[in-house]
This record gives sequence, C-alpha cells and structure tokens, in this order.
Amino acid sequence: MNINEQVEILMQGTEYGDDGLRKTMEAELRERLLQAEAEGRKLKAYCGYDPRTSDLHIGHTVTMRKLRQFQDLGHEVVFLIGTYTSLIGDPSDKDKLRPLLTQEQVMENARTYAEQAFRVLDRSKTIIRYNHEWLSGLTFADLIQLGSHFTIQQFLTREAFRKRWDGEDAIYLHEFFYAIMQGYDAFALKTDVQVGGTDQLFNIITAGRKIMTALGEKPNIGIIMSILPGTDGVVKMSKSLGNHIPLNSTPADMYGKVMSIPDAAMVQYARLVTRWLPDQVAAFEADLQSGRLHPRDAKMKLAWEITATYYSEAQADQAQESFVRLFQQGQVPEDMPEYSLQAGQTVLDVLLATGMVASKSEGRRMIEQHGVRLDGDVLNKFDALFPHPGVLQVGKRRFVRIKQ
Repeated sequence: MNINEQVEILMQGTEYGDDGLRKTMEAELRERLLQAEAEGRKLKAYCGYDPRTSDLHIGHTVTMRKLRQFQDLGHEVVFLIGTYTSLIGDPSDKDKLRPLLTQEQVMENARTYAEQAFRVLDRSKTIIRYNHEWLSGLTFADLIQLGSHFTIQQFLTREAFRKRWDGEDAIYLHEFFYAIMQGYDAFALKTDVQVGGTDQLFNIITAGRKIMTALGEKPNIGIIMSILPGTDGVVKMSKSLGNHIPLNSTPADMYGKVMSIPDAAMVQYARLVTRWLPDQVAAFEADLQSGRLHPRDAKMKLAWEITATYYSEAQADQAQESFVRLFQQGQVPEDMPEYSLQAGQTVLDVLLATGMVASKSEGRRMIEQHGVRLDGDVLNKFDALFPHPGVLQVGKRRFVRIKQ
C-alpha cells in the first residue's frame, strides 16, 4: 500500500476542531511515513488507557481500532496501560473532581484491560507497557522542571476547568499533573504517533509535543479520533448513562443495541468501529444518501459488521437470524419496559423482579411449559443464573428488555 493510501486510512475518523491543525498532522504523518520508508523501518504508534474500571464498551475501542489499522499496515503498536495516570484520572472531559484510586484498584482493573483489547488488537503484534515503569521514578525536581513548560492560563482555558472556575467549584492542583504525566509518557516511549480521542487534544498536541521537544525528542504526531456517541446517537457512550454497548456482552445483545441507534449515527459508527476502509465507508454513506440502501438494511449491515468484528462471522449470522425472527417477523413490540440485571440473579429472580410473573409457582410453571424465552431461545432452568441481557418473553404478549 502506498503512502497516500496509508495516510487516508490512518486519518479516517479523525477530528481536530481546526482544519489547519488537521492539515499539519496529516502532512507530518505523510512526511514521517516517507522518512520511515527511506530508512527501512516502521512507525511506532501508541495509545494510553487508564484502567479506572474493569469493563470496556465499544466506545473505548475506537482508538484500539486505529491502532489495529497501524498493525495491519505493518507498523509497531504499544498498548500503554496507565497504571500511574489512573491514580489521578483524566480531568479532560469531567466537570468535577474524579475520585482517587489506590494502586491495588488500578492493578486489578489493569489485569482485564489487555485481554479485552485483544478482541481488537493482534496479540502477537502488540507491545504492552505500564506507565508506572517511568512515572514512579520521577523526582520532585523532575516535576518542577516539567511544570516550567506550562502556564496556569493554559489549563484554565480548557473547557472542563473553565466550567468549574466559572461555577466557583474547586480545581485541585494535582489535576494539572495529568497532562504533564501523559506528555512524559510520549517522551518515555519515544514514539512517532500518539492516538487519542478529541478529549485528549490538549494532552497530546499541547502537553505531549511540548515535553518531547523540550527534552530533545522529535514530537510525535497526534491522531485525534472522534468520540463515539452512545445508542442515543447524541451523548458520548458511557456506562453510567446506560447508552453503552458492552464489549463483554453477547453477540445478540451487541447486534440488537446497534440496531437501536438512530439512523443519523450510522455513518459515524461505520467510520469509527468497523473494519471498513475509507472507500467502503464512503460507499455506505453514498448508498444511504441516494436511497439505494434502505436505512433498515443499512443498519442490519452495520450491526452484522460490528458484531462480527468483536465476535465472529458465524456468531454475527446467528445474532442477525435471532433479531429477524424476533423483531422483523412481528413477534416482539418495538416499545417495552426495561430492567437492569443485577449480579447473581437467577431466571426466577428476574421473572419476579420484572413483574413478569406474580409468584414463584407461576414462574416455575411458565418455565416448565417452555413459556419463557430470551432472544427467542427457551429458558428451561428456573434456578440457573440469568444468561445475558436481551429481550425476555413470557407467554405470547409479555416482554421486557433486560439490560446489563
């Protein structure tokens, strides 16, 4: 693949909020690729992930998908786990102080991160690093020297800090350290490229490039990715908002949740969380706009691709067949109550908690009569743990959507 084709793929889905900055990063990327080709080497790209939670959703994988593109093009990828930055937590997109985590909490979460990341990344081609390797060794003198490259005004112009300042809410000094720590990560890894979301623009473009330059390294190129909206199609995907698509769910649940997104969000999902190349995304968008592709069919194509990306083509086929059987053949209403599944609940527990049965005896009887289904599959053990999120049906007319 020639350099221009690589640049087109690697810039797909990026968002800088400034056309001049985008053109600068694109030009630097092309120049770095040409230089690497002349030197007979590959680029080194990385992205950092703070394990402040143990569960990932597909919004987290937007940057992983970009790293995978670097891998597919033959470049070197570092998956950085922020075991030290997690102690603070990135304040970039928060209008209040993040709670501090302990080292033990961070390391426990970190153990699950890499395994989930390998749903996207090539395990054999991924280098895993932890930023406590270098950040824990910095001295107070080092911090003074690093901090001397920034002004308080630079931090206060950031939207999250500005909102708190204007609202007379506290801004704590240690929160300023985060961007400096992330900038030092870039220097320590000595990479060509750093990938991150638009909420990382200051940390990558301002802090990272400034620190690398100040410490004598060639500044890396920022590949800044758009933020994936949740299933509402508007707000950033978030578990706390309930608009997320969990990575560790089921194929049927993932397929169904993608089918629930608004039509207007389809192209953004296609651009950010599929394996499609730029020409495939452009064709998908053009077919939608021209009417050659019906929105329902387009969404099914998208849901299949996303499910196949994180599971397998066979599992995506099964999820699609289940969806068609349940929803397109008129077996399930579009609107139904929802219930959030609790840890340790059995099938009978859920039937009672959702009000789908009036008593334990009715619940057992419905199960014995094969009258309880989850995504079309019969549930036949009342004392088994509830299998997974999905559409729970009791009898012919009672439905409830079970959420994680």
